[in-house]
Amino acid sequence: MYAYALDHFLFGLYPYVCLTVFLVGSWIRFDRDQYTWKSDSSQLLRAGSLRWGNNLFHAGVLFLFFGHFFGMLTPHFVYEPFLDAGTKQVIAMASGGLAGVLAIVGLTLLLSRRIGDARIRAVSRRSDVFLLWLLWIQLALGLATIPLSGQHLDGSVMLVLADWAQRIVTFRPGAVEAIAGVSWVFKLHMVLGMTVFLVFPFTRLVHVWSGFASLVYLVRPYQLVRSRRLNVPASHRVSGRSAPTVARAGRMHAAIEPGQPRNVTQPVATVSAMDGGRRA
Repeated sequence: MYAYALDHFLFGLYPYVCLTVFLVGSWIRFDRDQYTWKSDSSQLLRAGSLRWGNNLFHAGVLFLFFGHFFGMLTPHFVYEPFLDAGTKQVIAMASGGLAGVLAIVGLTLLLSRRIGDARIRAVSRRSDVFLLWLLWIQLALGLATIPLSGQHLDGSVMLVLADWAQRIVTFRPGAVEAIAGVSWVFKLHMVLGMTVFLVFPFTRLVHVWSGFASLVYLVRPYQLVRSRRLNVPASHRVSGRSAPTVARAGRMHAAIEPGQPRNVTQPVATVSAMDGGRRA
């Protein structure tokens, strides 16, 4: 009875709690705390290992994200005419395993850098370290599911997990019963995956939204950039001399009058690029 109630909470109710907090929490944070909407990079403190860890982690985790997204939410009848479930599972195991190794190696570099460097540790929040550990455990569990998937290469469990995800997002009943016989490793991997969405609005993960929003740059109108000299009125322009040249000649000493002592000079005359050469 206890296990039945726990399954109903974790795989029937908890997904909607996580998705609600993920969407509503992200919107509230963007609306109220836009100055905290950033990745808080520590590259200025130490750049070497960050470059390797960051590139490996992002390359792996982005592949895993889109692989899980389309793999879990694409109905079986869409790819069944040209790809059977067993072949799809083998492809997912090979490609996902490689991406998982890249991601966990990169995350290990980032985690050791975050904890091992005293200066970076001093500027880190608790949520930063917690998030890195959460993602590391999630990636390790994902890699642990590969040997289990190898025990049933017909793709049956993969279809069961995909059916659960599709029932959740389409609000269809029977999601909990669909995964009742799945191994606890898969279930724990699913729970931690949903927890990542739960903590998303409260951590630096919100910068992921900005990464996807940057795709708008591909379709937005071109940004017009005009030279500053084009905005200067015609009556104030200096003919025959560019603004940088005039600026370099900003301070000029007047010539010494005949009979005047050589250690006495006329007052300084200032030439401005914006006032057409008038004396100050």
